[in-house]
Amino acid sequence: MATHTAPTGEEFRTLVERARTSLARISTPKGDMVFSFYAADAPQHCAAFIKLADAGFYDGTAFHRVEPGFVIQGGDPQGDGTGGPGYNLKAEFNDYPHVRGTVAMARASSPDSAGSQFYICLDDARFLDKQYTVFGQLTEGFETLDAIRRGDKMTKVSVAPKA
Repeated sequence: MATHTAPTGEEFRTLVERARTSLARISTPKGDMVFSFYAADAPQHCAAFIKLADAGFYDGTAFHRVEPGFVIQGGDPQGDGTGGPGYNLKAEFNDYPHVRGTVAMARASSPDSAGSQFYICLDDARFLDKQYTVFGQLTEGFETLDAIRRGDKMTKVSVAPKA
């Protein structure tokens, strides 16, 4: 499997600007989920997500973790919670609370171990605040969020300008 690289330099700046003016769409057989980015507070995480989405990295991957009343988690090319893009991101902890629809990067025990795996909160999880990088907030598709079950696939993850 090809190793991806984190965005840097001009590519990073271009992707952060896209994050400021775009929405992400996660398409599944159960419907779509759309979220906005927090580019000012988590620029590296937003840029990395967009770069991976543009490369088709997330397409066909499964939500490998579903914890009712807590989170759904996906973005692992291995499908078991152990995979990533081949790099780690430095933590960008911020003041956004973990509320229903929060989009944040999963990580291992090291704060600087996030890569491609992300989660979306099914309910408030304020005990996670300032321990994980929140990089977006769901704006549409809460019914899809609630319908996701372990093993459901992301058919396409795309990023497009806000209407």
